Amino acid sequence: MTLVSVIVPCRNERRYIEAFCAGVLRQQLGPEWRLQLVVADGQSDDGTREALQRLSAAEPRIAWIDNPGRIVSAGLNTALKLAEGDAIVRMDVHTEYAPDYVAQCLAVLAETGADNVGGPWRAVPDADAGAMQHAIAAAFQSRWVAGGARSRQLDCDGWVDTVYLGCWPRASFERFGGFDEALVRNQDDEHNLRIAKGGGRVWQSPRIRSVYRPRAGLAQVFRQYLQYGYWKPFVVTKHGQAAALRHLAPGVFIALLAAAAVIAPWLAAWPLALLVGLYALGVLAMTLAVAVSLRPPLPVLLRVPAVIAVYHFGYGIGSLFGWWDALRGRPGRERFARLTR
Repeated sequence: MTLVSVIVPCRNERRYIEAFCAGVLRQQLGPEWRLQLVVADGQSDDGTREALQRLSAAEPRIAWIDNPGRIVSAGLNTALKLAEGDAIVRMDVHTEYAPDYVAQCLAVLAETGADNVGGPWRAVPDADAGAMQHAIAAAFQSRWVAGGARSRQLDCDGWVDTVYLGCWPRASFERFGGFDEALVRNQDDEHNLRIAKGGGRVWQSPRIRSVYRPRAGLAQVFRQYLQYGYWKPFVVTKHGQAAALRHLAPGVFIALLAAAAVIAPWLAAWPLALLVGLYALGVLAMTLAVAVSLRPPLPVLLRVPAVIAVYHFGYGIGSLFGWWDALRGRPGRERFARLTR
């Protein structure tokens, strides 16, 4: 019988942790596999640690370990210290998984010989969600809003640059190392870029099914994407290349927009007007793409343009702050490391 280890970083998840652990233990595995669940707790102060102590005492398949670094990358590395499996599956507490999620990860890993496999990133609103969360999920799922990212393409089956979450043979960590603890966000993209640069490969399969619950408000989304944008330059400067050009576009646009706004009162306003007009047309085109592909109700569709702008401006502004710090060799700022939920 072969062991698979599920590793999970968490912090202050008392409301969700028991149901999450129960769901992981219900994963449908073949008789040749047994499962270990390792949770790295980032020094929670809401009762999560006490819940994990009770769960691990009652169920030998559950182990937990303290994560003094508190951030996701440190939590993943800490969980890896206790993980004994021949295969490692990453999960997050705020994602829901198909009953055969782990089994499909293992099957695709065996079929492809990849160094990491995962499924598409599928956003679904909460059951009681309002129009705004539906709009956030609709914009999130659009490949065009995300710059053509295949991780948002639900039917993508093939080699990719990165995947949502991930499943690795243990040998991948021995060959490519663990997660970069200097990164609060984008540690998964950086790890996949390191795999690719080291001669490894990453595969995405629609058979690996999960549901991600997106943020419900624009302010939360803005803070989330501000962080994504901020930490991406640290990945780029570390490796001397971006995983994809789409990661650079929002920051370039915001920089051009800011420069045009500065010169407008002194030289000419037409560059600013041109940029704003072109972006407005782009947002309109993306909104129409969402309308055609998902056919959301009108109250949802009317909110999509604002959501698209928040995604892009949050990421772009964050990128500029990130470039300012990364190019000067500064460590990441604490304000961009705080939880956004």
